[in-house]
This record gives sequence, structure tokens and C-alpha cells, in this order.
Amino acid sequence: MQTQQIISNLLDSNTYIAQKNLQCLIIDAGASCDQIEKYVGGNKVLGLLLTHGHYDHCFHAKEIAKKFGCKIYASKKIVEMLKDAAKNYGENFVIDDFSNFVFIDDQQSFSLGDFQISVYSLPGHSQCSLGFLIDDVLFSGDVLFKQGVGRTDLYGGDKKQMLQSLIKIQNDISFATLASGHGQISTRDEQKRNLSLFIRFLLR
Repeated sequence: MQTQQIISNLLDSNTYIAQKNLQCLIIDAGASCDQIEKYVGGNKVLGLLLTHGHYDHCFHAKEIAKKFGCKIYASKKIVEMLKDAAKNYGENFVIDDFSNFVFIDDQQSFSLGDFQISVYSLPGHSQCSLGFLIDDVLFSGDVLFKQGVGRTDLYGGDKKQMLQSLIKIQNDISFATLASGHGQISTRDEQKRNLSLFIRFLLR
């Protein structure tokens, strides 16, 4: 699987294109259709996966789904955030039509074309935060970054839940590469120290 990173104009959030066998998945929707189309090329888009409901990761979701004729996959808890701009921090940004959404949950696995996707609920940054393990790449949204972890002081954030999510990533998810919602892609080896450091910090 090849993973392409697109840095959006919305708080420099990352949108990813996962591609194999002329098929692809889009992870998060901060980048515009024009940006994404350059990376999709002639590949068939099988789905858009949303890691959580903050506007910088969802802003172009409906436009992308319409453009590429795909479904949107997210936690059901994302509905509350997308329907309320004060909760997704998008000023006037809201989504109130969820007819094209497929709601998924913790420990669920499903296939889209040649992609096998494992879903992990990772609350702490938001109640709707999900991690997607595709092959050996974990798309972590804003839960875990190359050298840090996500904020817990925004709506739906929770330090205790963040601690449990980091422990789950450390102990229960077998990944080689971490593709986070902001910043650079990192490796599991790079995350060993990062995870241990922030787990100790949150345990204090």
C-alpha cells in the first residue's frame, strides 16, 4: 500500500490517500477536491474515512463524497459535533445530512475493495475519535502525533480517556507506521518513547 500525505490549508491538517491495485481510500477531509484529485488520478475511490469531527478534518467531506461517489465512514458520535459549529470549531461549518454516512465502531473490521480496515475507538481528543489500521499503517487523527499527543481541553476532550487510548495504541494495535492528523508521518520505533513519555505524564 502506498500512502500519500496532503497538507491542507485548514490548520495544516493532513489528508491521506491510501492506494493499492488502482483503488484508494481517503482519510480525513481537510484538503479540497482539487488537491485530492491530483493524487487520486485514475484510481477508484472506495470510501472517505473520518478520524474525528473537528472542522479541519471534515470541512470538504460532503464535497469529496459527491465528487468521487463514495460513502463517508465515521463514528456515530461524530453527528453531535458536525451538527454544531461551536463543537467542531468551524464557525459556520455544519453537516446535518448524514444519509451518505456509514457509522462504525470500536473493534469493527470491514473490507473496501482490496483494503482491510480495523477500527479502534480512541477518545480523549474528542468522543468520536477513531484510529484506522490499514495494512500496517495506523491513521490516528489528532490522538497521537510524531512528537506529541492531541489536546484534551476542547469539547469532548478527556485526559483519562486519552490515557486509556494511548495505552491501547501502545499495547493493542500492531502498526509499523503512524499517519497522524497533523505533522509528519512517524514509525512505531519513534513512537515507543513518545507513548511512554505521555503515558507517564498523564498518570501523574
